[in-house]
Amino acid sequence: MAKVTIDNQTFEFEGQEKLLQFCLDHGVDLPHFCYHPSMSAPANCRQCLVEVGMPQMNRETGQPNMDEDGNTVIQFMPKLQTSCSMQMSDGMVVKTHCSSETVKRAQKDTLEFLLINHPLDCPICDQAGHCPLQNQAYKHGPEGSRFEFEKVHKPKHIDLGPRVVLDGERCINCTRCIRFTREVSKSDQLTIIERGVKNYPMTPPGVEFDEPYSMNVIDICPVGALTSKDHRFKARIWEMSKTASISAVGAKGSNCDYWVKDNLILKVTPRTNMDVNEYWLADEERADYKRFNEDRPTSPTVSGADVSWDMAWKAAADCLKEVDGNRVLFLGSAYATVEDNYLLSRLAEAVGSSAPVYLPHVEKGHGDDWLRTDDRTPNAQGCERLGIHVVSADDLKARLTSGEVDLLYVMEDDPVASGACSVADLEGIKVVLHHYNTTNATLPAADVALPAATAVETVGTYVNIDGHAQRLRPAKAIAGVNRTLSMEIGKCRADRHGTPFDKWYTESNLVNCHPGWVTIPSIAAELGTEMTYKGPKAIMEEVTASVLAFKGATYDAMGEMGVRLTEAGVTA
Repeated sequence: MAKVTIDNQTFEFEGQEKLLQFCLDHGVDLPHFCYHPSMSAPANCRQCLVEVGMPQMNRETGQPNMDEDGNTVIQFMPKLQTSCSMQMSDGMVVKTHCSSETVKRAQKDTLEFLLINHPLDCPICDQAGHCPLQNQAYKHGPEGSRFEFEKVHKPKHIDLGPRVVLDGERCINCTRCIRFTREVSKSDQLTIIERGVKNYPMTPPGVEFDEPYSMNVIDICPVGALTSKDHRFKARIWEMSKTASISAVGAKGSNCDYWVKDNLILKVTPRTNMDVNEYWLADEERADYKRFNEDRPTSPTVSGADVSWDMAWKAAADCLKEVDGNRVLFLGSAYATVEDNYLLSRLAEAVGSSAPVYLPHVEKGHGDDWLRTDDRTPNAQGCERLGIHVVSADDLKARLTSGEVDLLYVMEDDPVASGACSVADLEGIKVVLHHYNTTNATLPAADVALPAATAVETVGTYVNIDGHAQRLRPAKAIAGVNRTLSMEIGKCRADRHGTPFDKWYTESNLVNCHPGWVTIPSIAAELGTEMTYKGPKAIMEEVTASVLAFKGATYDAMGEMGVRLTEAGVTA
């Protein structure tokens, strides 16, 4: 196996590897700006410089020359090399800033050069607190600048498109954004204009930066030159808590982080998972956060009147008692978790009804061959694996209007808005509805309306279009469920310490809703059916024990990256 020595430490490697990525993977913190593992390496920023040498070979013997002490003589290249573009080779010797004063001096000079025209606006920059340029200037930069002339001023607040704003003065021409549109999203909507110290990224004439993945350039920009129109100046990173979870938009199940302040989701950013979404997130997944904050219900209702939760659960149970189980139609949901759909199946079994069904939400032509899918729901595969199968809108309408249904139990869906039925079609049918928002079109027909926890307020499991089972984690607190005790919490300062100014955990801004894994067992208890679980983890353990398609898919197995399922459980 080939060997490389980095800062007097020898590593083994095989295959073709870039030096910078190898260093990063093995704990060697090499500063860099332009490099990104998913794109080409143009070596623009010159920040990842290293000394590189190879054993000096004896031409006659073909063996390395040795010095007086018996050590191999290393012949270093006359100039420093960019590690992002350097291919590793057997016997290579590398000196980084940790062992070379030459490298350390070069990195300081490079940073001084990059900062010549960079504005000193860290206090007002959205990137402050998580800015690679800021961090590297602190760790590797000079103590001051020798540049005593007026800075070059570039255009500010340029609308590149409907979602992204450019501050040209902050740009250091790393070209990450350009390469993203050219190599990753392949829209080719950005390029560099002007020349010399005046150049910056821009769209070609007559072109708007409106591709469906445009906001990824904000994530990869290392200097805060590209910002979100929607999130701009809303909150600083240290004011928000961050929770790792799963996108609830589409069937891809992209891994993401939800950012919360005052118990409101303020933004959504991608979380790296090379088996699902790699480093990226579609713009539609980022925009989805608004429904988690707006038009949320304030109380459960019975016949339109606000009631307590105990009264609502009893009313739902009374509705189920009053009708024959064979005349109850349970409508599961591909928006709901595996755990909640499983409990719904148990409830249907308890009242003597047939297995639940679910409505598809498919938008033909919406998907692409990347992260967007025609299926607009996050858990259709989870439903199918539980034995909850699709019912078409036409079939559902036919069943509702044929007189064979006396009670429709809807969990976290909206059949009226889906076009499966109208409010008039539900006249004479009792309706129990779990709903997220007051804009739910089925709500006016509901005899019992139960506010449901959204994907950012609950714990559970989604199975994506590729059969990848992944866990949801609660980013927001809700009334009636202790987020820090009953659920797994995020690993941020706010979650750990709960300081007084972290307003998101106060009683005044909590949505009065419950997850399905609280509501359904409560209704079952009113029916005399026991569903006793300590939480979603225990429910999933029962699912994995009783449903072959989920065998082995425990919370511990899924971790933060999820597991691939087969028809017979977790893949080896």
